[in-house]
Amino acid sequence: MRLKLVQAGEPVLRTPAEPLAIKEIASREIARLIEDMRDTLEDAPGVGLAAPQVGVPIQLAIIEDRAEYSKDIPTEQLAERGRVPVPFHVIINPVLKPLGKSQVDFFEGCLSVAGFIAVVPRYRKVRVTCLDENGAQRRIEASGWYARILQHEIDHLNGTLYVDRMRSQTFASLENYARFLKHKSVKDVLRDWKAR
Repeated sequence: MRLKLVQAGEPVLRTPAEPLAIKEIASREIARLIEDMRDTLEDAPGVGLAAPQVGVPIQLAIIEDRAEYSKDIPTEQLAERGRVPVPFHVIINPVLKPLGKSQVDFFEGCLSVAGFIAVVPRYRKVRVTCLDENGAQRRIEASGWYARILQHEIDHLNGTLYVDRMRSQTFASLENYARFLKHKSVKDVLRDWKAR
């Protein structure tokens, strides 16, 4: 079942989510929520969805970056982003640690800030410790686009939106992004912005 995506301005998106206990993770309600979130993510489409984005203030997010989502992106851009397909998985009660100080800028959007996009700096590599949908401990080391997705979704669980981290002068509607920015490199967009 598709769930309603809440939009910026809804208090649930600005409130740190509650952690889940092991017995809650094993419940039918959580299994159903995961299934419904997966349907919602696929329908959107998107690469990640946090429970607060569907109005549920708990520390749970799902991630899936399908190969079909990047089929129209030139190979050199995929390599620059470090973007490879990521299979579906669930993260619960995640703790994120940057691996090094290196950050990278790329455009980022959000299903809860519909219709807009901006350049957001993110750590290049991260480690996430969390539980999966069975309550088992999981440790993820990620780089590139996958690391960006993890940071974006974990931000949601902490009441943070990408607009809090964006390079504000790059904030654009998707229509204007397509008209003026889509065919420029992020480096050129940032250079043009600094030159003004």
